[in-house]
Amino acid sequence: MRVRRMRRLVVSMAAMLAGMLPQMPAARSQATQAPEAPHSAAYSTRSQQAYTLPPDKLAKAIELSRIRNILSITGLVWGLVFLWLMLATRAWAELERRVERISSRRWVQGMAFFAAYLSIATLAGMPLDWISELYERKYGISIEGWGSWLGDLGKAVGLTLAIGVPVMLLFHWIVRRAPRRYWLGAWVATLPILALLTFIEPLVVPLFFKQEPLAKNHAALVTRLETVVARTGINIPPDRMYLVKASAKFTGINAFVAGMGATKRYVMWDTATDRLADDEVLFIFGHESGHYVLDHIAKGFALSAVGLFFVYWGCAALAGWMVRRFGAGWGATELASRTGFMVLLFSISMASFLLGPLSNAVSRHFEHQADVYGQEAIHGLVPDPGKTAVAAFNALGESWLDDPNPSPFIEFWLYDHPSEQHRAEFAAHYDPWKDGGHGKFFKN
Repeated sequence: MRVRRMRRLVVSMAAMLAGMLPQMPAARSQATQAPEAPHSAAYSTRSQQAYTLPPDKLAKAIELSRIRNILSITGLVWGLVFLWLMLATRAWAELERRVERISSRRWVQGMAFFAAYLSIATLAGMPLDWISELYERKYGISIEGWGSWLGDLGKAVGLTLAIGVPVMLLFHWIVRRAPRRYWLGAWVATLPILALLTFIEPLVVPLFFKQEPLAKNHAALVTRLETVVARTGINIPPDRMYLVKASAKFTGINAFVAGMGATKRYVMWDTATDRLADDEVLFIFGHESGHYVLDHIAKGFALSAVGLFFVYWGCAALAGWMVRRFGAGWGATELASRTGFMVLLFSISMASFLLGPLSNAVSRHFEHQADVYGQEAIHGLVPDPGKTAVAAFNALGESWLDDPNPSPFIEFWLYDHPSEQHRAEFAAHYDPWKDGGHGKFFKN
């Protein structure tokens, strides 16, 4: 349903490898409640109307959403400012001069330079991460201890260095070897790297959370999920359904599909199994199945490939102009230098900032399609698919204290999912089976 810290790690690494400053939005959660039966009073209340909150939680949601939005926008702007400041103050040029003293071997110099860059970038972003975590705790969203939080940060940095440094060495080598057409070579190299990151994404999860087969303690639920599998035809057998023990750190509701090929799987947080009715879990599973059945991963990859082709081409021209115009002041004598390479990263970061809303719009479209697919996938398996979907969205939004009425601009610029209000409102009125009709994706 949502992309949280474990998934943001892989996404941010992919963005970094494309030349962008890593962004690590904080995960969100809330205190765990007692399990609910499928037809409990809480489920009945959740399913009656679109996403709303009681007055006390509404006030908290509005305030927390405002803080999150400020931090998100600040983080995006700070990523650009940070790279510019390091260029304008000749910090990258000084770093390049110092690593050249370490060894006469270029690859050793490059490893030291890019490791330092990634470490400095992480330190530059830590204050915003820390402030975000403080507010998530203040509003009862995060329960992770500071030791665990720092440990997770250390693991994320280690993964970023282990993967990012060699890849940046590769990209810099491409720039040096093909000064006129390097952007094309970098684009070709990026595609298998992004595919590899998608493949290994599920393997990262156990580094941050305890994980076990979903059937271990939820055999009956898995049996019901298999009825959805039978309808959708998706290849996710019980041995690829996992439960993440997220309640030790977060208590928000979350579930997602990840990986491709041999690593493809369905992952659900234990907070979801503890707090959602089985019917709601079926809807969530149907939603996630829709991402695979509707080829959202393949389509997203294809769109990224096309988009990156033009981004790399345009940013190569922009970076070349910036080196000619500002290179002397920045210490970037040529684009093939390591400081010149940082100019290229700066140009790609600017493109990422400007194209973020477009990427989010595509993501929101895919999520809406998955919502429709999920509602149709459980038709006939639950008494009322619309009420079930509304109940799931209400539980999801309340667990993260999402604002029921976000600013249209904020939703346009920052949201990679439709707001819970829009999702719940659509679900409440979506009934293609009325008067003998059929759904968009299922004809029965």
